[in-house]
Amino acid sequence: MGLAGERSPASGGGFSENGKFSYGYASSRGKRSSMEDFYETRVDGVDGETVGLFGVFDGHGGARAAEFVKQNLFTNLIRHPKFSSDTKSAIAETYTHTDSELLKADTSHHRDAGSTASTAILVGDRLVVANVGDSRAVICRGGDAIAVSRDHKPDQTDERQRIEEAGGFVMWAGTWRVGGILAVSRAFGDKLLKQYVVADPEIKEEVVDSSLEFLILASDGLWDVVTNEEAVAMVKPILDSEQAAKRLLAEASQRGSADNITCVVVRFLEQSNGMSRATNDQAS
Repeated sequence: MGLAGERSPASGGGFSENGKFSYGYASSRGKRSSMEDFYETRVDGVDGETVGLFGVFDGHGGARAAEFVKQNLFTNLIRHPKFSSDTKSAIAETYTHTDSELLKADTSHHRDAGSTASTAILVGDRLVVANVGDSRAVICRGGDAIAVSRDHKPDQTDERQRIEEAGGFVMWAGTWRVGGILAVSRAFGDKLLKQYVVADPEIKEEVVDSSLEFLILASDGLWDVVTNEEAVAMVKPILDSEQAAKRLLAEASQRGSADNITCVVVRFLEQSNGMSRATNDQAS
C-alpha cells in the first residue's frame, strides 16, 4: 500500500514467556521526509513476575527527544523501587524524572525537540496505561472500542486553563497551539515551552479479565485518519498481532495519512477465543 519513495514498514512481534499475551508492531515513515516515531515492545522479568512494557513515542522538532524517551523511559521505570508495590506512582515519577534527564541532556539551542509517550504496562492482571501528548491507547473490551487515554490538545478547557495559569497562552495557527507553536499541550522535552508543556502523564488502570481482548497503541499518523471503532473492527478478526499492526498501518497509508505511522497491538491470549494456553495455574 506504500507510495513511491516510502520505505517498507518495520514490523515484528512476539509472545510473553508465560503465554498470556502476544504483541506486534508496525512503523513507517509514510509521506514524511524524516522519521520521528519510535516504539518499544519489551517483555521483562521484575521481582519474579513477567512484565510487558509497550510504548509509542512521536517526536517533533527532530527525532532526538523521542529516541531518548524510547531508550530511557522503561529502563528507568523497572528500576523504580515502587514499580511492583505502587505502579502508578512509579510511572508518574519516572515520566517526570526521564523528562528532567532529557532536558539536561539536550544541549541543542537551535531547535526545540519534544515527544509524546503513550505507554502500557502489563503486570499480573493489571494493564496500566499512561499518556502524554496525542498518541493514543484504545482497548477492545467485550467487543467495544474504549479509549483509555486522552489526547492532550491545547484547546481542551482544563489544558488551556493550566497553560494560562502558568503564564502561557493558546492561539490558533492552523490549529490550536501553545504559544502559537506546539499543537500538543503535554510532551517530553520542549525546553523553551516547558513551563506550559508538562510531561505529567494521565494514568488509567484496567483489569485484565475475560472481557479484555486487545490493546492498540498508535501515533496520530493512525488516529488522524482512522477512528477508534474502525481500528478495533480491523484488528478483531486478526489473531496475529504483527499482522494486525501491519493492517492498521496499511489502512492509514491508504487513507492518505500525512504523518509517520506507528502501531502496536497487544492481544491477551488467555481470554481470546480458541487461543487459551491453559496458564491459569501460573496466575497465582
